[in-house]
Amino acid sequence: MADEVQQEDVTETGTTADNAEGAVASVETGKKKKKGKKSVFRGRASIQCTYNNTIVTLTDQNGAVLAWSSAGHLGFKGAKKSTPYAATQVVAEVTEKVKKFGLSELDVFVKGVGSGREASVRALANNGFVLLSIKDITPLPHNGCRPQRPRRI
Repeated sequence: MADEVQQEDVTETGTTADNAEGAVASVETGKKKKKGKKSVFRGRASIQCTYNNTIVTLTDQNGAVLAWSSAGHLGFKGAKKSTPYAATQVVAEVTEKVKKFGLSELDVFVKGVGSGREASVRALANNGFVLLSIKDITPLPHNGCRPQRPRRI
């Protein structure tokens, strides 16, 4: 296994590291190429608002996560996690995380019935993003589960 890795490893000079001289040369240079920063102009914002929490995730068009945050992650406890103020703070933190990618246009997908729905969408617009579309993807049952029996008191 280790031999296979050494044979595939190529140094900057173009020689393979399977011989002793190549191995010494790769150790001496020891430089790794830095990855270029990913530049994303258009992405998706997924906002999940429940009665207990608000989660915001920013992704690129393919769905690879660039940044995420939630009210609980910011330190809000209990009933404060589901407030509109907590939702705006979550969006502010996600915006700071994603600035390095250059994201400017968003398709917004909102899921859930919590109180932070509208506040988080407004916060995205106020933080400099151009909102191309806003779509509600809250799951609705088509008369799925059987309801509980009525209580006999």
